[in-house]
Amino acid sequence: RASILTGQYANRHKINDFVTNFSPEALSNTYPILMRNSGYYTGFIGKYGVGNQLPEKAFDYWKGFPGQGVYFYKDGKGDSIHSTDMMGNQAIEFINGREKSKPFCLSVSFKAPHVQDGSPIHNGYIYSPYYENYYTGYPVPPSTTGSDDYYLALPETFRFDSRGIPNEARVRWDLRFSTEAKYQESVKSYYRLVTGIDDVVKRIVEELKKKHLDENTIIIFSSDNGYSLGEHGLEGKWFGFNESLRVTTIVYDGRKPETKNTVEELVLNVDIAPTILDFAEINIPETMQGQSLRPLIEHKATNWRTEFYYNHLLETSNSKVYLPKSEGLVMDDIKYIRYFNGNNPDAYFYEDLYFTKTDPLEVSNLANNPAFAEKKRTLIKHLKSLRKSLE
Repeated sequence: RASILTGQYANRHKINDFVTNFSPEALSNTYPILMRNSGYYTGFIGKYGVGNQLPEKAFDYWKGFPGQGVYFYKDGKGDSIHSTDMMGNQAIEFINGREKSKPFCLSVSFKAPHVQDGSPIHNGYIYSPYYENYYTGYPVPPSTTGSDDYYLALPETFRFDSRGIPNEARVRWDLRFSTEAKYQESVKSYYRLVTGIDDVVKRIVEELKKKHLDENTIIIFSSDNGYSLGEHGLEGKWFGFNESLRVTTIVYDGRKPETKNTVEELVLNVDIAPTILDFAEINIPETMQGQSLRPLIEHKATNWRTEFYYNHLLETSNSKVYLPKSEGLVMDDIKYIRYFNGNNPDAYFYEDLYFTKTDPLEVSNLANNPAFAEKKRTLIKHLKSLRKSLE
């Protein structure tokens, strides 16, 4: 979320946990604040996700919350309301109550489909009762890489830390995917949460049409992470597998609704902020490391990246959970990821090397294959160079 707001890699914004706040300077260079300073009426709804100092006064309309939030709240009448529906109501309120003389920028940050940690209801994927009968007519096919064989292929150091604490992704897999009944309940509940988002997005779009704003509004639909629904014997989004790294991103320009194209280039979460500023014709700060997607969207020639650096550096050594850290280099057809504990990524204990065009499920790890030793050395050298360049 910090990367989405700042357009920066974690190497630069240094937010690798749930408690670190933006410095005043860093906050001033996030896209919502830059837009407000340029005359936009701004709003934020939902999960803020960056530290615990909520920047309420930096927005014209604020309905954000700290931490993970919950799935049910009380509305103004004291009735229970699902968080997704509540955020939809707030978005409508923003559209109708905004200062009409100004252009607007609204960020809606759904809790769904994140689990509600600690809740046994639907294994934590607590959907609105409205969707109770959705997806009931057939079983969800099992994950292709969901069997124990794929998890046991990972080294013991990945599966347990030095204290004997199991990998948190496996702990959560056990809670939600370890039996057929759990798997069906979890995946269908997850789908119901996503469908709830779809319906609220539809409500927001229809409100824009009703107010004759749709033809001059740009909508960006994306996520802060992917998600493993049992693939590789894991749950969650902490590692370099495609299920974690890849997210849906849709950009709709109401001024050119007929424009349709699927972009094959490597697009990143750090590109969202500069894209928004570019469309708003606001200068993109040099502190931003992403690229505007506008040339890709408008079919214009541009010098685009052919690779990217990835890392996940959440520190868990002082907690009761274990998640190994990771970094990697991702190209169009090759992915190299390595895992480590501590603060030195060069002291890694495990490597992944996949040729993703021919092995899209990432099941044939070639990192220890002597035939690719020279290729791996080249990738590592380039990875280190990229890491240094992003600070």
